[in-house]
Amino acid sequence: MKILVIGGTGLIGSKLVKILARRGHDAIAASPATGVNTITGEGLAEALDGVDVVVDVANSPSFEDRAVLEFFETSGRNLLAAEAAAGVRHHVALSVVGTHRLAESGYFRGKIAQEKLIEAAGIPYTIVHSTQFFEFLGGIVQSGAVGQEVRLSPAYVQPIASDDVALAMADATLAPPVNGIIEIAGPERVRLAALVQRYLLKSGDGRKVMADGQARYFGALLEDDTLVPGPGPRLGETGFETWFSRSNART
Repeated sequence: MKILVIGGTGLIGSKLVKILARRGHDAIAASPATGVNTITGEGLAEALDGVDVVVDVANSPSFEDRAVLEFFETSGRNLLAAEAAAGVRHHVALSVVGTHRLAESGYFRGKIAQEKLIEAAGIPYTIVHSTQFFEFLGGIVQSGAVGQEVRLSPAYVQPIASDDVALAMADATLAPPVNGIIEIAGPERVRLAALVQRYLLKSGDGRKVMADGQARYFGALLEDDTLVPGPGPRLGETGFETWFSRSNART
């Protein structure tokens, strides 16, 4: 099967391309770095020639509200129109658990717009909602940092390792379209503020995390269950301790 991975040179995309290739498929990494640009349309029609499945794991290069919305809307329209013209049989996209509960956030309004375009395009699809990646803990620290304190919500999270995300995306890519949403998550449900404190301690960072129910998560207030999946998600195998030990070994 010929599979085009949009965002195929990024964190998830590069892992996904390798998994699909190991499983015997013709997996192609597409990104501006490889001459395929979903914003301008450059190289898109050529890259889609003979493609059976498109997997979109690309992310906005900017988190500014307007820029995020423009990225997901423009990229989504261009990509889906080109797929329809090329006869693509399955569109797979990576999104976020809790997206539709986070409309206060400009970033998640962009993801909501992306999902609406997919649902309306008429191409059989699968949307994979993932919980937050362990690899993004550093970015969460930065988002809540004020001097020597980090203020974060005590809401529950169930973070997942990028390796487990890539495996789940590979399985969704090779399965029939569900024309709906699949949820994936890590094996441990913990409070965000407590998890980040563990991360800082293990990283040798002396800053203290303050649990604050009014602290916003990328612009949105969180309820206890905003960021966790509903019943029956696919669970990754990698917990925090295992992920952290492996990430240290790679640095």
